[in-house]
Amino acid sequence: MADTNSNSSPEDILVGGQAVIEGVMMRTPRAYAVAVRRLDGNIEVKKEKVKRLSERCKIFSWLVIRGFAVLIQSLALGIKTLNYSVNVSMQDLEAREAAEAEAATESKAANSNVSEKAEKKKTGNSAIPVASSMILGMAAAVLLFILLPLGLTNLLKGWFTVIENWVVFNLVDGIIRVVIFFAYLMAISMLKDIQRVFEYHGAEHKVVHTWEDGEDLTVANARRRSIQHPRCGTSFLMFVMVVSILVFSLFKFHAFWAIFLSRVVLIPVVSGLSYELIRLSAPRCKNGLFRLLVLPGLMLQRITAKEPSDDQIEVAIRALRESLEYEV
Repeated sequence: MADTNSNSSPEDILVGGQAVIEGVMMRTPRAYAVAVRRLDGNIEVKKEKVKRLSERCKIFSWLVIRGFAVLIQSLALGIKTLNYSVNVSMQDLEAREAAEAEAATESKAANSNVSEKAEKKKTGNSAIPVASSMILGMAAAVLLFILLPLGLTNLLKGWFTVIENWVVFNLVDGIIRVVIFFAYLMAISMLKDIQRVFEYHGAEHKVVHTWEDGEDLTVANARRRSIQHPRCGTSFLMFVMVVSILVFSLFKFHAFWAIFLSRVVLIPVVSGLSYELIRLSAPRCKNGLFRLLVLPGLMLQRITAKEPSDDQIEVAIRALRESLEYEV
């Protein structure tokens, strides 16, 4: 049994998480905690209760619909905790800059500038930045993973007549979408800061595996676990890529604007079906067909999840412990 203050077992509580800047957010059904490593080595934690959308409105517990509801709530929580981690990191950065400036110039003006920056930073936890970040992020995703692949496929249709077939059209569109997604992950994985995030991503997976296996939440136990997890968001996105090809093929349109609009409108359906598939396959990922279903997502995690250090695993353990303490 995991070493926590919770009386619940891994079978009772489904946990998940997300890597943030120098930290990890862990989510249980009714709570979350985000733990961030400070420059001085201490771990700063923020935790809150979370009310599921299905508890607010019964319709959000229905099949397929619940998947889209989970996605929206996860996006909001992810952006909120990411902003929190950025703010904590900025505090350390500004404190270090202030100390360096004071040592170099002994000027009060330097400290005044740092204070002004800190006051501006405090507004980052309001609902407005979270909402605006969600809108901008979703708009960018629509442009990059819907409009761009659709435009390229439509362009190729003028060169290859076989693409005029609706099934082939959607297949080519889907392949281009996957290629763009893969190229995007490869590009950001080269950034030093993102590499650190991917290491914390690996730490998150190791700790979740440890909890699900019913073992004590220790660094030694987590270290032995895999950095890949079948319920990872990366795997979910891979499911979305494949499911979208099938769903989009069911609704045929001729005008470019109608095809684009239908793809946007069908996002809830695609995400909902993907959620149901990954929820069905994840517990059975070691058996037959289900192993094949999760394999592409697990392979893609070789990019997004890296081997963490022990201190990164420690942060992930702290986040899960704190969220479990809030679970009722």
